[in-house]
Amino acid sequence: MAGRGPAPKPDGRRARRNSGPELRVVEFTPKKQPRLPALMDWCPETKKWWKMWGDSPLAGDFSESDWAFLMDTAILHHMLWSMGDTSVLSELRIRVAKFGATPEDRARLRIQFAQADGAEDRADRRKSEGSRSRARVKRVI
Repeated sequence: MAGRGPAPKPDGRRARRNSGPELRVVEFTPKKQPRLPALMDWCPETKKWWKMWGDSPLAGDFSESDWAFLMDTAILHHMLWSMGDTSVLSELRIRVAKFGATPEDRARLRIQFAQADGAEDRADRRKSEGSRSRARVKRVI
């Protein structure tokens, strides 16, 4: 017996083809993090924030335009921390989300960090221990 529902339309008569646009692969050389410009006296929080982005595992894939965008974002960060200007919070949040600042942002961007050494050992240990919920069940013989 065939499956449920009506037979599917022939390929040529379907309204949707569900084929996305072709991806264009572009080769580029990542750029090193530039220094913050000496145009202003950067607050310590912004200096730490800038260093954090340079040390990020994602920084290895940043292009020159990415660093320029983050440099503009550093000005907003400086305005928040040095002047207490909270009107820049929403723009700051949107801008850092584009770079995967939080776990939620990275999930949305489909970015996953590789696990450090020992991840396989932990996974093997979990398998051998079994489910935690099973371990909590009191077994009656």
